[in-house]
Amino acid sequence: MPGELFEIEGERKKRVCYFFDSDVGGFHYGPGHPYVPSHQRRADDSALNRVFFFLAGVKDEAHQDPHVPFLGNELRLYKRMEIFRAKPATKREMTQFHSDDYIEFLSKITPSNMGNFVKEQHKCNVGDDCPVFDGLFDYCAISAGGSMEGAARLSRDKCDIAVNWAGGLHHAKKSEASGFCYVNDIVLGILELLRYHSRVLYIDIDVHHGDGVEEAFYVTDRVMTVSFHKYGEYFPGTGELRDVGMNKGKYYSLNFPLRDGINDENYKSVFEPVIQQVMESYDPAAVVLQCGTDSLAGDKLGCLNLSMRGHANCVRFVKSFHKPLLLLGGGGYTMRNVSRAWAYETGLATGVELGRDIPVNEYYEYFGPDYQLDVKASNTEDLNSPAYLERVKNIVMEHLRHVGGPPGIQMTDVPALPIDAQMEDLNEDEDMLDPDERRPQRMLDRRVQADGELSDSDDEGEATGSSSRGLKFGMGMGIMTAPAVSTHGAGPSGHMTIPPPSSLGGLDLDAGSPSNGNLSQPKAGGRRIPWLRRAQAR
Repeated sequence: MPGELFEIEGERKKRVCYFFDSDVGGFHYGPGHPYVPSHQRRADDSALNRVFFFLAGVKDEAHQDPHVPFLGNELRLYKRMEIFRAKPATKREMTQFHSDDYIEFLSKITPSNMGNFVKEQHKCNVGDDCPVFDGLFDYCAISAGGSMEGAARLSRDKCDIAVNWAGGLHHAKKSEASGFCYVNDIVLGILELLRYHSRVLYIDIDVHHGDGVEEAFYVTDRVMTVSFHKYGEYFPGTGELRDVGMNKGKYYSLNFPLRDGINDENYKSVFEPVIQQVMESYDPAAVVLQCGTDSLAGDKLGCLNLSMRGHANCVRFVKSFHKPLLLLGGGGYTMRNVSRAWAYETGLATGVELGRDIPVNEYYEYFGPDYQLDVKASNTEDLNSPAYLERVKNIVMEHLRHVGGPPGIQMTDVPALPIDAQMEDLNEDEDMLDPDERRPQRMLDRRVQADGELSDSDDEGEATGSSSRGLKFGMGMGIMTAPAVSTHGAGPSGHMTIPPPSSLGGLDLDAGSPSNGNLSQPKAGGRRIPWLRRAQAR
């Protein structure tokens, strides 16, 4: 039956906080750009941006009108979690990671005055992949605010899982934009978690390497980063198998380079044993999972071949360790598949599995021709041979053995920040509410339906009907560039790589293949330097 929810047997009930700000859909990177906030193709295509919320059953502000059709009436998923609109991050909060000059530049530049910031644009890598658009800073503030508040609620034991699909912008650096990312909400969220937790694990299943997060924590053992990504003539060119961290952080950065077309079975065969060993060796106090959906089959910029359920298995597996979990979005450029995957994974977070058939609704046509909540793998050839995956997995496991156990840390008093007052007084704005409004929408959004509660008659504003009222949504080279020659395996990219240590010699990752995937083979032309030293090299 369409719209069914199936309880997952044996699941421990989790308290889930879901962060959603309808304003994020009002921003647009520009004509022809593949990335748009909430993954909507055009700013004036408001229906597309609402599809996810219909699928996941998440109420937005447009649904205060009882006559607006809402698929959530079928799925009821929104009743299983608290829904919040996070306060946008301030410039002070952003500068906990980013440089003051960079944040000041982002807050000032607009399409109308960008001619006055030519030098700064070049310095901060703004343009091409990361264009200037109206409301740029506001968009960054919304994305970062959701991740930071999600982390704050996890740290204060106000929820078990926090979800911010508007986050996951893992390419942004301390002083420059990269790969559609301007402010690194992930790093800001992890820094918030580190105020209360001794160790944080970051896992990245986006098709692109999580270079910005790895770089931020490359020399510390308080954060372990684990990235599964396509490597070899592919953006951003980092994430080689031997990039393991430096100084105190050595062996606390793990990379699993993949070739084109990996399927569910092979992905699971490496993801689960690696994460299992990471949990045993590192024993993190909290986990951040970046759920970029450009690793799904059929993505416009991706080259892997995961089905929706194969992708969601990563969420299910990480959730099974019962650690405080921050779920974030990321890449994903086939809108209908992004909606499917994140709706399904939102359900997993709340302990239910969404039914396969999509209920008939006014957006039904976007999910043809099968009209099912599923993304199927294609018949693309998997270039990740069992021998290759086994060799890479063994090397990653060897790196983990150097960790030896959870690092010790001397805990100190938690420094006070403005977000603390916000967390301690969650009802500080109640005096501003209209006293004549009997049940404010914010109160309804925070209500979680108790198990076994079958009647919905006490919920106002849930009748289905029709309405013309809509919700206004929309939002060179680099990440959008496809490789001219397909390369596969953990070989050096055309961007940068670390010279092979003599102790490793030539690593043949394919049994019986003398050259394909050989880490020690330099690419002709150009000098090779470690990516961490790019600034000094300039």
